[in-house]
Amino acid sequence: MFALALLTSANEGLVGSFLRPAMSEESLAGWWGRLSTSLVLAGFTLGLGYGLLSLSRKAQLVIVWILLAMGALGFFLSFNLSFEFIGRKLPFLITTGAFTTLYVSAISITLAFILALLGASAKMSGIGVVEGIGAFYTSYFRGVPLLVQLFLIYLGLPQVGIIVPPVPAAIAALALVYGAYMTEIFRSGIQSISVGQWEAADALGLQRMLTFRKVILPQAMRIIVPPTGNQFIAMLKDSSLVSVVGVWDIMFIARTQGRADFKILEMLITASVIYWMLSVLLEFAQQRIEAHYSKAHQR
Repeated sequence: MFALALLTSANEGLVGSFLRPAMSEESLAGWWGRLSTSLVLAGFTLGLGYGLLSLSRKAQLVIVWILLAMGALGFFLSFNLSFEFIGRKLPFLITTGAFTTLYVSAISITLAFILALLGASAKMSGIGVVEGIGAFYTSYFRGVPLLVQLFLIYLGLPQVGIIVPPVPAAIAALALVYGAYMTEIFRSGIQSISVGQWEAADALGLQRMLTFRKVILPQAMRIIVPPTGNQFIAMLKDSSLVSVVGVWDIMFIARTQGRADFKILEMLITASVIYWMLSVLLEFAQQRIEAHYSKAHQR
């Protein structure tokens, strides 16, 4: 497969330019030169893969991650970007755009956590009215796109005399929508705990609220935390939608600065790398939190 790919793209990309003397149509070796070069490279790739498999699992993971990251970087470098322009705009993107994105996402996920806990409690309350409110909340805010919710809050509420600034509108939309998604995560996590835990607490004379806080919720958090971390990473990326209402996040600054100098591609690629780096940091934090809850459960 690797050899065939080289045969069809011999005159394109970095590899093609390096091998063009042997693989181009003008080469004296013709198709034989192209085929033999492709086979040599295919053998080299297979040998490299075999050597990689002989390493430890952790070493394989690190090397593959680095190679793929270098491949993505090489793909971006092939766009003939203006690095001087990126260097001038990068500090503003980080100090203003990334900072705004992070604090909007952090406040939103905190509020979403609270809304999810309330929503899950309502849906498991056994009281028809309360359960109906929780069910409607999850159904509506999961069923309507985030962008529509954002416009309804930012443009709809002023129609009834409630004017919401861009940042609070963005936080409210993100918290409400992701709170609805996380409600189901909390509900399934809490319901996964055995009924025997409740019965044992009742036998000890513990109140229901105390049982929930001290017995059920700590055990449920081990199940709730991993998907909640995924929701935070998804919220970080979806926060780019708040740029449509004028929030100076990463995407807003990338679009405006790139459009002003006709360097849209440079700014979009830079924004994508910043989002990626932030997501990587959140992934590491999520792994540490999961390891903490796993150790606590083992104890």
